Amino acid sequence: MEETKFIEIKNILKTYHTLDGETKALDHLSFDVDRGEIITIVGPSGCGKSTILSIIAGLVKPSSGEVFINGQQTEGPNRSIGYMFQSDHLFQWRTIMENVLIGLEIQNKVNQESIERVTKLLDTYGLKDFKNHYPNQLSGGMRQRVALIRTLAIEPELLLLDEPFSALDYQSRLAVSDDIAGILKREKKTAIMVTHDIAEAISMANRVLVLSKRPASIKSIHEIKLTCSAERTPLKCREAPEFRHYFNEIWKELDVYVK
Repeated sequence: MEETKFIEIKNILKTYHTLDGETKALDHLSFDVDRGEIITIVGPSGCGKSTILSIIAGLVKPSSGEVFINGQQTEGPNRSIGYMFQSDHLFQWRTIMENVLIGLEIQNKVNQESIERVTKLLDTYGLKDFKNHYPNQLSGGMRQRVALIRTLAIEPELLLLDEPFSALDYQSRLAVSDDIAGILKREKKTAIMVTHDIAEAISMANRVLVLSKRPASIKSIHEIKLTCSAERTPLKCREAPEFRHYFNEIWKELDVYVK
């Protein structure tokens, strides 16, 4: 008997209806994700990458097709999914601890046990001394770490990350991608991340999905196997001899033209 995949996306099609007519965003997408796997999705700008995440999260309904998590078809917003957006969306008038607890507050799950768990996450990931600070007192990279911990606080089975580093400068982006990849691995989380950065996609993922231009379909799926001299981190992965090969292959496959 074939083992059920943790996440199964089956034949997803999405068409938006406007006064000007129909716009097809996604064209019969199918892929799956194993538990503990990190998948990254790249594709041309506007091809529908974020729409895929919204459909998986249950925020947008597909025109046809199905999404299964643990063999169960999803319908509507799913509390077992954590969603991390481009912006950290931290509330400026709440402390870091208060921001991290907000998802638990919404679910009415704030108790001594959950507070201790969140405190441990903040301590473990370098925010021990900033629990009573406010967001405007933190760097962009630290704020993104807070946003991830807020997402982890609700103990999601699946994390969806929509270009989570795009607002950061290049050096911060490299450092934070290392941080967040490490957190995902240590917490043994399954994640699907959208990015427009090919190097970022390769360095963080077990597999990279390459989408066509809109309406998006899957052009190829690359299983990433890199020879790293030390512990595999996004920064170390960029030094692997195979890295340039993956980068060139994915770049050729993207429908991107400079005019």
